[in-house]
Amino acid sequence: MKICSKLSKTEFVIWLFSVFFISVSFIFVAQKDYLTLTASLLGATALIYVAKGEPLGQILTIVFSVFYSVISFKFHYYGEMITYLGMTAPIALISTVSWLKHPYKKGEAEVKISELARNKMVLMIALTALVTFGFYFILKHFNTANLIMSTVSIATSFSASYLMLFKSPYYAVAYAANDVVLIILWVLAAMDDTQYLPMIVCFFIFFINDLFGFISWQKRKKQQKI
Repeated sequence: MKICSKLSKTEFVIWLFSVFFISVSFIFVAQKDYLTLTASLLGATALIYVAKGEPLGQILTIVFSVFYSVISFKFHYYGEMITYLGMTAPIALISTVSWLKHPYKKGEAEVKISELARNKMVLMIALTALVTFGFYFILKHFNTANLIMSTVSIATSFSASYLMLFKSPYYAVAYAANDVVLIILWVLAAMDDTQYLPMIVCFFIFFINDLFGFISWQKRKKQQKI
């Protein structure tokens, strides 16, 4: 079974746009953190393949999660570290297996897109509320920087990962919401240390890619019904 296929012209242009702006932002920062650059480029590439509904996107998400967790730990964003190591990466691993087992067509890379049943939606809302409530106190205990926004990030990340696991196009909407939260978090971080400026650009690029992902999955869902 294929893990990935070639990027379309539109996908390649978006990927090139992402790489260019992430790289430019890195060049103009005085204090350079190559870990941040690597994580940003990995994340942007992962989102392009996730938008295609291909398992390679999930594999790259796992690698990105490890790099991003280290960056988050350095700035005491423990919520981000815990979320990506303890939730995003494991769910991406499970999603990789699920996507490989449920291709749109036998032998193809593209996953079969699903509708989220009402009972699963209700369960997502309940679990998101429970996880967010619990993690607020955990993050508070560890003196997490920018506690409220870090807690909101837990909620958006969890719902996005849940929707991703069940192959719903609305994963991208939840991730776009999470991108907005993360832009705010890294703006606050960059106010203390300018080496984190590329992370702001990174998540702005992620926001654009996630919007593209939602549009892409909606089109693919219609095509899969034909």
